[in-house]
Amino acid sequence: MPEQAFSFTIEPSADVTYVRCGGKLVAGVTDQLYKPVRELIPTTKHIVVDMTDLATIDSMGLGTLVRLYVTATALGSDLHLMNVGKRVRELLGVTNLISVLGIIGENGIRMP
Repeated sequence: MPEQAFSFTIEPSADVTYVRCGGKLVAGVTDQLYKPVRELIPTTKHIVVDMTDLATIDSMGLGTLVRLYVTATALGSDLHLMNVGKRVRELLGVTNLISVLGIIGENGIRMP
């Protein structure tokens, strides 16, 4: 089975900017996500990382999400995760990041 490369799109709207991720967010590709999203933060109040098509995430990927979250919070923005798959949700739970990063549903309501 071929490796599934990391990809993402940024979809701004009036209220929220969606960052839709796919593939594998792992060591070696995390800057592909970090740099463009970091540039959005000063002018974007609400960022949602849609993980519908994200197959895998490792510790570097988690670290990237945490760095983005911390930066967003420090600059008065918020960053949430949406459509988190079972394996990624379990990893977030084991690392106690699920309560920090915050997962929202399609309707924008925070999920437990």
